Amino acid sequence: MKFQNVSIMGLAHVDAPQRVTSAELETQISPILERIQARTDIIQSLTGIMARRFWEPDRQPSDAATMAAEKAISDAGIDKSQIGILLNTSVCRDYIEPSVACLVHGNLGLGPECMNFDVGNACLAFLNGMEIIGNMIERGQIDYGIVVDGEGSRFVVETTIKRLLSSDCDEKTFRDNFATFTLGSGGAAMVLARSDLAPEGHQFLGGVSLAATEHKDLCRGQVDNMQTDASALLVAGLQLAGATFNKARKELGWNPEDLDQFILHQVSAVHTAKLIELLGLDDRKVYKTFPEYGNVGPAAIPITLSKALDADRIHKNDRVALMGIGSGLNCAMMEVLW
Repeated sequence: MKFQNVSIMGLAHVDAPQRVTSAELETQISPILERIQARTDIIQSLTGIMARRFWEPDRQPSDAATMAAEKAISDAGIDKSQIGILLNTSVCRDYIEPSVACLVHGNLGLGPECMNFDVGNACLAFLNGMEIIGNMIERGQIDYGIVVDGEGSRFVVETTIKRLLSSDCDEKTFRDNFATFTLGSGGAAMVLARSDLAPEGHQFLGGVSLAATEHKDLCRGQVDNMQTDASALLVAGLQLAGATFNKARKELGWNPEDLDQFILHQVSAVHTAKLIELLGLDDRKVYKTFPEYGNVGPAAIPITLSKALDADRIHKNDRVALMGIGSGLNCAMMEVLW
């Protein structure tokens, strides 16, 4: 899939206000760690995550997505009436229905002709949303579209801690629930436009994707818990990422040496290091947000891209690779010419 006339025109992220350290979580689960004879710094030592962010208890996913959308639209410098579609890609939801997209659409006061719906594909959904809007722009259906995402991890983390503390949690149960403690909170949004309407935009060149749904049972999330076979998921995810990267080599002409920045889905230190090694990437070209923000689900890639820009890591004409993977498993890799 390649695009000729699609550009990123606006990008923004919002951070949740409460910084929660891994040490704080480890203190809360200390009775479990003592019972299973685990090291007291197990979260930070195994994941490299020092902290993550929580929203206030009453903050909804649509609130975070709306805040990010307002910033992205301002960054794009367009009127809201020009937006032809709003896609929400968050795992977290305010309600089963209506869609989060509907809520954000209403919060922003978008017009009746602006389509809106949710796209769900675990941590890969934001990239899927970019592709959907890119296709609509490319075929002339719309001029502008926005992808939004709002994630909140407070409820699932706090509920998991309470549940494990009130049970006879053994080592296997703790291991199955461990990935929950890596989750963070935040919001992100991106405005895409026809390139001829965005002379200062950044060209979205396209991407590739692959599925490996034989691994669909390795990670299952609910509102109040997430069960993961972390070791098997890591192995299967790396295999799929390697195959997707090879596809990008063939179809997008990728060579690691020619790409200037790699914006990876942020999970943990182990996941990031093994992916860098497998694909032969230059670690200096990988901007890392997981140590301070954890795994923010589908918002992780746009948040990392936005923070890399703020850190002056990306410059004009840089070839930027966006590389994501989501439970299921699905993988996508895309390129933006900045």
